Formats: sequence, C-alpha cells, structure tokens
Amino acid sequence: MAEAERSLAQRFAGRIVLVTGAAKGIGAATAQAFASEGATVVLCDIDETALNRTVDTLPGTGHRGVRLDVTSEPDWIAAMSVVEGAFGKLDVLVNNAGWGELRNLFETSFEQWRKVIAINLDSVFLATRHAMPLLEKSGRGSIVNMSSIRGLVVGVGSGPYSAAKAGVHLLTKATAVECAATGKPVRANSIHPGFVDTMLSKDIGEEARNARRAAVPQGRLAEPAEIAAGILFLASDAASYVNGTELVVDGGFTAV
Repeated sequence: MAEAERSLAQRFAGRIVLVTGAAKGIGAATAQAFASEGATVVLCDIDETALNRTVDTLPGTGHRGVRLDVTSEPDWIAAMSVVEGAFGKLDVLVNNAGWGELRNLFETSFEQWRKVIAINLDSVFLATRHAMPLLEKSGRGSIVNMSSIRGLVVGVGSGPYSAAKAGVHLLTKATAVECAATGKPVRANSIHPGFVDTMLSKDIGEEARNARRAAVPQGRLAEPAEIAAGILFLASDAASYVNGTELVVDGGFTAV
C-alpha cells in the first residue's frame, strides 16, 4: 500500500466518533467507514437489537453501542456520561438520526408535525448542547449534521420534513458561528443527501424509485457509503477550514 493510502486508511486513528441512527442505512455505513479508518465509534440508536448487530460487524476494537432516543434529553445526558467515562473526550459528532414521511401539509396533525420536528431538529439541538463540552476537549472537534436536499428545495408532501431539515441547515451555521465567536475549537457543517438506496426507500415501491432515478442527472440512487464518504471528509483534517457550510451529495438533483 502506498504511503498516502496508508495514511488515509488511518486518518481517524485515536479519535472518538459518535454516530446517531447508526443501526442501519447511512448511519451504519458511516460507522463502518469511520471504524475502517481507525476511529473508535460510539453507535447510538433506539433499535437496540439492530444496533448490537451493527456494532459486531465493525472492524477494530473498543466500539460501543448505546441505546438512545435522540428526542430525549435524559438519554443524551446519559450517553455523554458513557462517552466521558470511557474516553474522556469526543472528536466527531454525527447527527444522522432522522425520520419523515410524505404527507400533505394541510392533512398533517400537530402531533405528526411535532414528531418530525423532534426527531430531525430537536435532536440536533440536544446533541450539540450536551456533546459540546466533550467536543471542546478534543481540541479539533467536528460536528456533521444530516440535513437533506429537502432542506434546500421542497417537494409535494415534504412540508414538515423540509421545515425540519432547513432548520438543521441553519442551526448548523449558528453552531459554527457561535463556536468561533466563543473560542470553541469545534467546526460544524451539514450534509444534504439526495435520494439514497436504503431499506426505507425500498418501502415506497419500484415505480416511485424509478421516478426518483429519472429525476437525478446521474440516473441512479446514491449508495449509503457515498453519503458516508462525504461525512468523513467534513469530519477530517482535510476539511479543517471548512466550517458553517453545506455539502450537497445528490447526483446533480438540485442543479437542474
């Protein structure tokens, strides 16, 4: 292996990374990618059974699975206690957990609205608020927040989800600016995936999947590993001057 490849393969060696929504899909792919590049990963998810299965697949040692309801402040306090006790710091926080469904805005109940906002947006605030002391201890902390193309452009039925993901987009910018203003050595950026080939996307049916492919200039859905690659870039030292911005990974969807 060339020296550059060897360096890349271990670019997160010695770093502690926390990923939410890590049991499946993009979260699992992200945890796998970080572990493959030397990180010790704390995987968090509400589905403890699936979470433990994913932990067992990771290369390396020292990884942990923590059951976490991202909308629960007590759960976040407990999770940070686990991280502090085990590692004493946190280098990377990936707020990946999210949820949404297509629903006409005018047929959305307040309860349904609150669920989408809580899982997608409130969770990012809680994570940022409670992880910040450990991220500061890193000396080079990085937050990567999962937004979406639907946080940039809307579609019919995406109203609550778009509102939440747009909130994530600007909350990320606020985090970056306030960290800089208060001398916290922590960067924050958002990633905005397009249509991704996950189990969730398979539930919409092949006709809808084909329509999504047709809407993307590259003519296909993204693989979870392709989104993970963007997350790792934003978290890495290669992005040390990338702060308060957004990375769109959508195959050209928002370019047309």
